[in-house]
Amino acid sequence: MTRTASLLIFALLLTPAMAPARSFTHYSSSERGGYWTRSEQMTVESGEDETESVVAVDDSAAPLVTFKGWGTCFNELGWDALQVLPEEQRNDLLKRIFAPDGDLKYTHGRISLGANDYARSWYSASEVAGDFELRHFDMTRDLATIVPYIHAAQKYNPGLWFWCSPWSPPAWMKINHDYPVLSSVYNTMDRRINYLLHQGQDPAAEPDRAKFPDLVASQDFMIQDPRYLKAYAEYFCRYIEEFGRYGIPIKRVMYQNEAYSYTPYPGCPWTPSGAALFNAEYLAPALKSKHPGVELYLGTINTNRFDEVDGILSDPHVRGKDLFAGIGFQWEGSQIIREVRNKYPWLKVVQTESECGDGKFDWRGAHHTFSLINTYLGLGCEEYTFWNVILCDDGASAWGWKQNALIRVNSKEKTFELTPEYYAVKHYAHFVTAGTKLLYAAGSFDRTPLAVFLTPGGKDVVVAGNRDRQREATVSVKFGKDRLDMVLPPYSLHTFAED
Repeated sequence: MTRTASLLIFALLLTPAMAPARSFTHYSSSERGGYWTRSEQMTVESGEDETESVVAVDDSAAPLVTFKGWGTCFNELGWDALQVLPEEQRNDLLKRIFAPDGDLKYTHGRISLGANDYARSWYSASEVAGDFELRHFDMTRDLATIVPYIHAAQKYNPGLWFWCSPWSPPAWMKINHDYPVLSSVYNTMDRRINYLLHQGQDPAAEPDRAKFPDLVASQDFMIQDPRYLKAYAEYFCRYIEEFGRYGIPIKRVMYQNEAYSYTPYPGCPWTPSGAALFNAEYLAPALKSKHPGVELYLGTINTNRFDEVDGILSDPHVRGKDLFAGIGFQWEGSQIIREVRNKYPWLKVVQTESECGDGKFDWRGAHHTFSLINTYLGLGCEEYTFWNVILCDDGASAWGWKQNALIRVNSKEKTFELTPEYYAVKHYAHFVTAGTKLLYAAGSFDRTPLAVFLTPGGKDVVVAGNRDRQREATVSVKFGKDRLDMVLPPYSLHTFAED
């Protein structure tokens, strides 16, 4: 060996090894640039930063949350939209949504006990007034629509699990003897009994416009007679039992969808004391006796009135009992998650319904959903449930409003399109699967929502958006000595997945 070669080897031994750059696959979606376009991106060595914002991430740090899964609600109008399509297209969509190797990888479903606002019309499984023994319990509507819809999804993911909540009790169990809360041209409720919602309240009282609702209900619409409360708890149990007979495992129950929405479609207001009484003295004991493996969560909470939620959790019927395993939040409920978690840190938190949009199926709706996901996961929610995954045409309900969906069916042409919102969801769901740790989340509805994840396989995933319609954004994420520099075009969504 020559003296020159010896010196070269000695110098290499003294020089620190240069770590290879990390490789990321970049997926981008935008109104102008197309959906889910793919390119390659490499990290650079950390140095002088020239980007607008820099985030430093430590893969060994405690996560904000360890994520458990994505899901959707099964309802009649979704099933109807699927039936418009040829079988081959139906199967393609179900695989994309539910298969573990599909686009969205959904792991769970939400089921309404009776009709929700995207049912064809009102129904419940108990329509015989005074039937406290539920002798005439009847799931005919569910067997015709919801059960086959779920079975079609289970074909692509046999491990799907389910949770349930009612939109309204059977009408005969309510003080207004009808399924809605308020009358409208879209229902037949007698408008003269609209006064029940705020009965006894001072008509001159100034509503609190900063809160939702600005005036809360003055009384429970569920009849607070022990016979009715006991029968209603049994109603939950019968549903769980019957769905189980058809291979549909219900693992969680919430007592009411949106007790703070006063609706012309199926709904039911509750007071804190009424909700506490029913959950603690009727529903929880019934579940423990007949379905001990089913969890009880408090939800779905759609109000930013902390005092209402705290009123349930601190009620003497509830306080000090190991009653709720967690709480489900949606809509305005997101605004009080931190406050609830601070006072009740032992309760798990989940997101229960993504906001539904306005039937325009546009990029504005996509960015809204994208930012919502960032918000809820950043607040510690370990699950996220979407609302309508598929609808026909303009997304119209039977009660006079329109909503968005991830998939839009053209009922005349018998074709479908994947909406911008579909890609907003895919930017998260395709790589963020069960066991993935959220290391950082910020921005939400600011200009650049950003989230950083660590997958169970030890790979980093960065999800970022630019809400500005005119200007590009430049953002960097530091992983130790590596820096991922991202240029985000105007009004765009992105995922950077480590190879």
